[in-house]
Amino acid sequence: MIAALAVVTAGLLAFHRAVPNSVGRAGSLLESFLPWLGLVVVVLFGAALLRRSATALAALLLPVAAWTYLFGGLVLPGAGPGGHGLVVVQHNVSDENPDPAGTARALADARPDLVALQELVPRALPVYERTLAPHYPYHAVRGTVGLWSRYPLTDARLLDIKPRGITAAWNRGLRAVVRTPHGDIAAYVAHLPSVRVRASGLASSWRDESAGLLGEAIAAEDLGTVILLGDLNGTVDDRGLAPVTSRMNVPERGFALSFPAALPLARIDQVMARSATVGRIRALPATGSDHLPVAARISLG
Repeated sequence: MIAALAVVTAGLLAFHRAVPNSVGRAGSLLESFLPWLGLVVVVLFGAALLRRSATALAALLLPVAAWTYLFGGLVLPGAGPGGHGLVVVQHNVSDENPDPAGTARALADARPDLVALQELVPRALPVYERTLAPHYPYHAVRGTVGLWSRYPLTDARLLDIKPRGITAAWNRGLRAVVRTPHGDIAAYVAHLPSVRVRASGLASSWRDESAGLLGEAIAAEDLGTVILLGDLNGTVDDRGLAPVTSRMNVPERGFALSFPAALPLARIDQVMARSATVGRIRALPATGSDHLPVAARISLG
């Protein structure tokens, strides 16, 4: 039994793309929590030791190898900073955040070059603007997303990633050019629609449609170097984000689980780049949000 479960676990890890999405988006649901299959391996390993089963222990080599291939690199030490780069922070600050000023100060304490925020509401926006202004003289806000920068921002505009089924006012995308000392970079800030886990499976159709629109916008971007900061409501393994992840580099090191803040189970807050490398990503201490902030260094060459 243990050996059979080990083989099944290895199969889910190695062939997760083969799990169909046609019913309840089961494939996306599995991929959202794929790294946690490592805990299944640990439990099976303990059971195999208790039973002193050589067959089960041998079978467990399969899921260990599959997990290591997929995620082992994330736990390795990152290379030291080299070349030109930017430190960035991404945070869904929550529209119910009771302490926007404290949240802004905490983000500035990480000393990033860029800060991307989502769920900016009218009552809190002036607080973020006032608190971040001493460190970030340039900023752009469109709808409920914003970007703060140490470097000048130009050509800021609304990015339309609204799914057809949403009829209410909904502006959750921003594109701007960051004029860094190392050249102009297109910066995208996005907040994709939420997903829900229901008895029928994963409800993610709006998120998937919005991801498609975001991917098309990035593909059409004229500037060579692009960075994406956002609450994408999906992990980098989730095929629902494939229109984006197929065009971008994802972090090379770190898990940086960001949601929910009280017991982080997945990283749905993302930092990605095109024609640049995202090094180690890490979660920052909790703020007044239900998400944890994440920070990463992007090497520009």
